[in-house]
Parts: sequence; C-alpha cells; structure tokens
Amino acid sequence: MDPALAGFLLVAVFTALIMSGRLAPAPALVLTPLIFGLMVGHGTDLGPMVLEGLREVAPTGVMLLFAILTFGILTDAGLFDPLVRLIVRRAGGDPFKVTLGAAALAAVISLDGDGSTTYLITCAAMLPLYRRLGMNLLHLACLLMLVSGVMNLSPWGGPTGRAAAALGLDVTAVFLPLLPAMGAGLFAVFALATALGLAERRRLGVLEGPALAPDEEDRQAPRLRYALNLLILAALM
Repeated sequence: MDPALAGFLLVAVFTALIMSGRLAPAPALVLTPLIFGLMVGHGTDLGPMVLEGLREVAPTGVMLLFAILTFGILTDAGLFDPLVRLIVRRAGGDPFKVTLGAAALAAVISLDGDGSTTYLITCAAMLPLYRRLGMNLLHLACLLMLVSGVMNLSPWGGPTGRAAAALGLDVTAVFLPLLPAMGAGLFAVFALATALGLAERRRLGVLEGPALAPDEEDRQAPRLRYALNLLILAALM
C-alpha cells in the first residue's frame, strides 16, 4: 500500500472509530497506527520508530501540559476575575459593547492555548448578558470559535505544537512567522464583532441601566497574591 494513501486512510479510520464510539480515543490512536504500520510492511522496526516519535513530541507534550495546568491554576485563583467584572460592568445594556466585550474576553482567556477554558469562562460571564438582552446566542458561539482558532496558534497551543513536532522544528521557529497572520485574524474577528454588535443594537436597542449587575460576591484575591499571579503570567509569556 502506498504510504501516503495509508496515512490518509489511517486518519479516516481512527476518526470513524472514535466518533462511532467503537473505540475510546487512546486505544484508537495506539492500535490503528500499529495496524497500518504492519500493513505497509513495517515489522520489527516499529518499536524504534515509536520511541523516536515519542522523543520528538515529548517536549511539545510537556509544554502543552504545563501551559494547561498553569493557566488552569491561575484561572481558579481568580486572575481573570477583575477583567470579567470590568467587561460586564462596561458593557451594560448595549448589545454592541456586549459583543465586543465577549470577543475581547475570549481573546485574553484563549492565551492559555486551551479552547475549553475559553468557552467555560466567557460563556459563564457573557451568557447571562446575552439572554437578558435577547441577543442571538449563535453570534457568541461564532465569535468564540473564531477567537479560539486564532489564539490557539500560540506556541503552547495544540496546532502549533503538533506542526512543530511533525516538522522537527523548534516551536518558536513555527510561531514567529505566524504573528502577522494572527494579527490579521484578530482584526477580522473584531471587525465581525463590530458588525454583529451594531446589527444587534439596531434590532434590540440599548437597555437603560445595567443589564446585569456585577456579582459583588466574586472572589476577591488579596492584592499581593493577585500581583504575584500576574507577575507569574508575565514571566511565562
């Protein structure tokens, strides 16, 4: 079997196995490449190939794990709570400001390279505003996916890490040329957010007074601890 064809079939097969529920992700990602490796003529050399592959991707895997754990701890410590409160307070009852605030909050939270935290934190903060004002929730979902797609190109994000590992390059060598494209992508996202926000303002108008009062029961981290967490984030970046 042609190796290129085997590679495409490999991706299709393990994707089908996972999506159909026939195999859990871990067994599918281990067994399927092993079987296809045997099909294309490899045998006793599979072991050394696996070890070589692990050596190449291990640094990227460690970096991804470290980034997710670090940003998760900083988020739980309340590092982004002041930003969330500020955006909710400034957005008020204006659909235009709410839309831009959602995009801005998602861009900051997406710095961790993990899309799940972007959805969890941004939705928790902005979903009540969207519902209170009667705004289209599909707009929020669209903006979150677009922002995650751009910001996940950070050096500790999955796509950049996998590309660097596959190319055998240092992750910064892959990331730095992407910066102009990321800037253009963020510009396009905020341009779309502006258009959607203005359309919602025309449709719904502006609600007088605060649409949703900020929760004063939010975690208030001591200033020294907050400053230390912010310093840790700056040093990591």
